[in-house]
Amino acid sequence: MLGHLRPARTSTGVMKRKKDTAAKTTGSRTRSKHARTPTGKRFDAQTQASAEQGARAGLKERTEEGHIMAGRTPPSQVTSARQAGATRVIDEAIRSYTDPMTEDEKLLQTPPPGESFTKTDTWRVLRITAEFVEGFDTLATVDRGVTIFGSARISPDDPHYAAAQEVARILAEAGFSIITGAGPGIMEAANKGARLGGGRSIGCNIELPFEQGANPYVDTLIQFRYFFVRKTMFIKYSVAFIIFPGGFGTLDELFEAVTLIQTGKIYQFPVILFGTRYWAGLIRWLQARVLAERKISPGDIDLMVLTDDPAEAAAAVIRGYEAQTHVERRRPGDRRNRAKEEPNK
Repeated sequence: MLGHLRPARTSTGVMKRKKDTAAKTTGSRTRSKHARTPTGKRFDAQTQASAEQGARAGLKERTEEGHIMAGRTPPSQVTSARQAGATRVIDEAIRSYTDPMTEDEKLLQTPPPGESFTKTDTWRVLRITAEFVEGFDTLATVDRGVTIFGSARISPDDPHYAAAQEVARILAEAGFSIITGAGPGIMEAANKGARLGGGRSIGCNIELPFEQGANPYVDTLIQFRYFFVRKTMFIKYSVAFIIFPGGFGTLDELFEAVTLIQTGKIYQFPVILFGTRYWAGLIRWLQARVLAERKISPGDIDLMVLTDDPAEAAAAVIRGYEAQTHVERRRPGDRRNRAKEEPNK
């Protein structure tokens, strides 16, 4: 009589086998799929190379368009001779040794024909050191700098150009130095505002595969080969960042600053996002995805300030600077504070 239950068991077994087969088939199909880019292209070496080439061409186009919209001929279209801006020097491959040899032998031997010490990592370390020294030396007197970031592809008749110029002017009149990447667009607007406000206008230019050139409103220009040296200068000599609409470079500086605040490397450092409509989608994504999945803490969202008002942005910088100096005066463990507290020791 129990035999009547067998079909049920058999049916269950068949269903299980079907599920197993379907899972294997699905797994096989999954394994055969190729990763795709956000635009749906199949990701492979050719796609990546094409994207990289397009990215470099797009960067050049955006940068040159900023100059054109400001009524200037891009430096790369004027002449192949040296112009104001980054020097086009691309490092060659570093020399490497295949035969075992002691460090003394490496030091004392004559370099092979066609190779020199200037192609080694050791020389690069010295050159990196020289860039740090030049940056520190040039900016040593800057104690109230504000770095303004944003797209190079902004014309003088764009509302954000006018806003960047205005916030820079207000800050310059309040005694702040304005620092930018020295290019056109938002950077040009900020340097122009600094000049109009009677403040110091600083440009930190970077070497690119094409001649970028500096905007005409920079009065202190420093050239950098290495992004990380340049980024150090932005942070070290700034008391705040103002982030106007921009691309990957702008986003890079934004998230680096927020990370440094989050990890306690800098403090009371305002990061101001100018243009609420432009940044709204990013903030919503951070809240809905990154915060919701606890990749960041609730307070991390409040490390950034949103505004559309130049006066409001300038006021946030000034308040932040006052808070910084107040904290520095009262920071525990500081040698100057200990000397004041223990004058007889």
